[in-house]
Amino acid sequence: MTTTETPNGLRVEGFRTRRSHGAGNLSKNATMLGAMILAFDGVIATSAPASLWVTLPVTFFGLGLTVARRHGMSALAYYRAKMAWKLAARAEATNYRKVLLELPYSLDLPGVAASTTLIQAHDPTTGREVGVVHNRRSGYMTVSTLLAPGGSLMAQTASVRSHLRNWGSVLDSMSTDEQIKGASITIQITPGAGEALGDDIAARRDPDAPAVAQALIDELVKTAPRATASVAPWMSVVVDPNATATPPTDLAEQVAETLRVVDSLDLSGTGTDVIRRATATDLRRLVRSAYDPSSFFAREQDFADLSWGECGPMAADEGFEEYAHDGAVSVSWVLREMPKRPISYSTLLPLLSPGKFQRRVTLAYRVLDPHEGEAVLEREISNAHQAAETTAQVKGRARWSQKADYAKAEKAAAQAASGAQVVDWTLMATVTARTAADLPAARQELDRAVKATRALRMRTAYGAQGSIFAAGLPIGYNPLVK
Repeated sequence: MTTTETPNGLRVEGFRTRRSHGAGNLSKNATMLGAMILAFDGVIATSAPASLWVTLPVTFFGLGLTVARRHGMSALAYYRAKMAWKLAARAEATNYRKVLLELPYSLDLPGVAASTTLIQAHDPTTGREVGVVHNRRSGYMTVSTLLAPGGSLMAQTASVRSHLRNWGSVLDSMSTDEQIKGASITIQITPGAGEALGDDIAARRDPDAPAVAQALIDELVKTAPRATASVAPWMSVVVDPNATATPPTDLAEQVAETLRVVDSLDLSGTGTDVIRRATATDLRRLVRSAYDPSSFFAREQDFADLSWGECGPMAADEGFEEYAHDGAVSVSWVLREMPKRPISYSTLLPLLSPGKFQRRVTLAYRVLDPHEGEAVLEREISNAHQAAETTAQVKGRARWSQKADYAKAEKAAAQAASGAQVVDWTLMATVTARTAADLPAARQELDRAVKATRALRMRTAYGAQGSIFAAGLPIGYNPLVK
């Protein structure tokens, strides 16, 4: 039996989850909070000693929830999210119904997208129309670029290495530009794109063709709609046009500044081809088809006539583990923890393979500037060293996991000192079923795809289904951007 292994040059490494050092398995903030609560309990006990029978069990129970893990997160964070969702559901804040209101804020999109509006701009560099999403609350603007990935599975090793280096250069350029707040890459896979094949074959079919050929064509028409899919990748860049020495004075200048910043990012050589900047119609199609998957293959004119608010759902209900919208139901997952070992450049292939249900996979980035990145790494080295030292003093030696974590922190700092950049990133995936009855099958399909990566661990986005759903759309919402 022979085995194959991906060369080191085609692997990506350096992943590490931020950690803070506290007492035991507690974080620094949890330790400080616990100490404050215990001190408060002691103050109360000075006048009422019997109160310790109540306050101490409650305090230790809360600390126990902080240490315990539930679905890759602390049990305290999980139950706090569930309680917050229940309170929001009781106040009917998790339900959305489209209501006709007076201008200018009629027909807003739901949830985190409510403060966005769509601007149709003209790009003088290319002479084409460009759609710009403006967040009226933060002032940030987002431009999306439609991509056509070339694929690297059959490419030469040198080509793939070049693609990885060039993508690293793109991230480096983001770290030195204060106006770029974050970016995300989304790939949407919509099954059923082969339905148009039947109409095309019917018009070109020769009735005098051999029976075997006609039977083969019939079988192709029968199976193609279930075996093909439409793949729509795009990159969204969040820009703060006002983060300059001379901020723009009006909306038109802000749009021009945003386009200038986005044009400075060169994606050539990263393994993907740039089709064009997404137009306002492109953005309407992507947003509308996410809420209503049946409209994905509608005519271009059907989207050109929509207002921005009409691209959203007529109704939406956000559950703790699912998100219902316009007759469809979606489930979103998020990265549970950073990969513990180097991963291959093709790790995401199972997640990006077509399935029975529409799926969106989003990689969100926030590149830290060099000074912030250095400060973060130095703090992580100190935290990892203190954790290992504390364990060694108690048990005689540090755990191997702590030693490995300390080595990772030192290696990351060495790489940063050599010019590498520190990047906050996360992975999100959303699968959409047409009916509630298909939801278990859609959830199972996504679960199998995640397990097939053999390197990534993901979990359901508990209590944040609507937000993660929106993070996969070209509307400028990035959970890593403050």
